[in-house]
Amino acid sequence: MARSLDGLVLAPVADQAPGQVGTRTRFTYHEKDGRIWAEYAGGDVVRGNLVGTRVDDTLGFLPHGLKGMGGAPSVQLKQHGTTSSGHCVSTVVDLADGRVRLDERWEWESQEGSGTSTVEELPPS
Repeated sequence: MARSLDGLVLAPVADQAPGQVGTRTRFTYHEKDGRIWAEYAGGDVVRGNLVGTRVDDTLGFLPHGLKGMGGAPSVQLKQHGTTSSGHCVSTVVDLADGRVRLDERWEWESQEGSGTSTVEELPPS
């Protein structure tokens, strides 16, 4: 299993559609006993929250969690005052330089759309 995500700050490697998560968005992850949560903001997102579970190297931000474990979808507030919600399953990957990458498969619940994205731990400054 990859190392803990607790305290890591990750950012998308590419912009998504306008009004969504982008390269200026920062995710701060927390992890304890198989539970994962994160706060995020930046770019077009004023505030977002993820709550889910981790089983081995798979994170589930899903209404019913992974393998019977509880979870919840992500919810975000955008700059123009609207909200969006969706769910996501991410695979944790250890990079050769010691950082962590999450390969994500997501789907909106509050609107049409689904896709994939990648977020990576920010390099040390």
